[in-house]
Amino acid sequence: MENRQINFFKSKDFNTVLKPFKKGTVVKIDSLDIRENQNELKIGLFGWYAICPSTELNKNKLYYFSLYDEPLVLYRDENENIRCIKNICPHRGASFFGGTLSDGVITCPYHGAKFSSGGSCQNLDRITCSHIVDNNYDNYAKRIHLYQYKALEKNGYVFVYFSKKSETDLNNIREDSPISNYELSDNGFSHEDYVFEEVLVDFKCDWSRIIENHLDILHLFWVHGDTIPDKDVNKNVLVSFNQKINVTHKYIESIYYYKNDPTKEFIRIKYIPPGRILIYKGDPSLSRYLQVLDHIPLGDNKARVIVRHYRKFLKNKLLNNLMLFKENQRKIFYKIFDEDYMILKTQTFNHNMGFISKDEIKLLGEDRIINYFWKWYKKSEDKDEPWKNINNTQNLNVYDKVILKYPPEIKKLEIINNIDIVRKTFLRFAAPLIFFLLVI
Repeated sequence: MENRQINFFKSKDFNTVLKPFKKGTVVKIDSLDIRENQNELKIGLFGWYAICPSTELNKNKLYYFSLYDEPLVLYRDENENIRCIKNICPHRGASFFGGTLSDGVITCPYHGAKFSSGGSCQNLDRITCSHIVDNNYDNYAKRIHLYQYKALEKNGYVFVYFSKKSETDLNNIREDSPISNYELSDNGFSHEDYVFEEVLVDFKCDWSRIIENHLDILHLFWVHGDTIPDKDVNKNVLVSFNQKINVTHKYIESIYYYKNDPTKEFIRIKYIPPGRILIYKGDPSLSRYLQVLDHIPLGDNKARVIVRHYRKFLKNKLLNNLMLFKENQRKIFYKIFDEDYMILKTQTFNHNMGFISKDEIKLLGEDRIINYFWKWYKKSEDKDEPWKNINNTQNLNVYDKVILKYPPEIKKLEIINNIDIVRKTFLRFAAPLIFFLLVI
């Protein structure tokens, strides 16, 4: 994978990383306070990833996705436990795509091999084949198991622990980082106090670039100043900040304070590797809103982001429905990510064409958290090598076109949301008129 986009960062000179739109920016970082505890992140690229909302895993439904280009499937077994298996039947190496799931039994469409964690299997952490082709193969089938990764549900998400390799027995997988790092409660939030809106967005670019983009809070003024409904966030407002960065073994945190009022916080951003970002203001237990962004490295230049905006205000369902609050929030989210995507695509193009070089790109003081991120990423990628077993499959595109439904520019969810806005708006105006006509 020597021509992968991120190999640009193999250089030890991390001044080769820079977000666009820095020249002439109206946002200033006048001082920097760095507090480091144990000096570096201890978590690498192997760890827990939020893959999808729990609502995606309906009964008897197979959910196809990939991590670092490895084809995977999520589903609920006969005991309603979440299972994450390699999308490869161990009989002949076919995909389960087109197969069936019935009461926890998954059937391969090629020769009818049936797998479950029950039956003759005494170890429920294994998924054993109970039948291949015909019942004369029972003894053979009992020795065939599916390869798995650990998976569970938390806070309405389905998480998968991506480890060095999948195993037929989940007991053989050791967790180097606990799921508690991701839990909202362990980060000071009680998700029961909030309601949330959620969107899923696909990007055709490297997932680490998207994380870099979301760590760069200050690009909000330039890129999203006309979209975010806040009069204090736009390119015509001169804002100056002090910045404090905390680095621990579990996270990197950057807090921005107004320069003209050092006690007043603008925003804080917390990166919890490998894929989660929290954005909020002030004490977590008192924060009125929380944005959670989960970044999923589907493959080379393929990524998905789950966005949740938690809030303690406007929790009344009737009022929300009348205001179309959920739909309008989603519309803003989609527009913001469209604006980000424009930047990400041009960055990807510039790198792939060789237009980005050491002498042309320079980091500024405000990019310090991005510098920390890239140092961590390079070290983690060199150590974990998540791409080492991936061959060049760009010419196949089986999973892109058939299973994962790329390219991500297809905006089905955004289109559905816009139709909902039009439909519900029409009903709100039409209902009183219809009632009036019926009365007279």
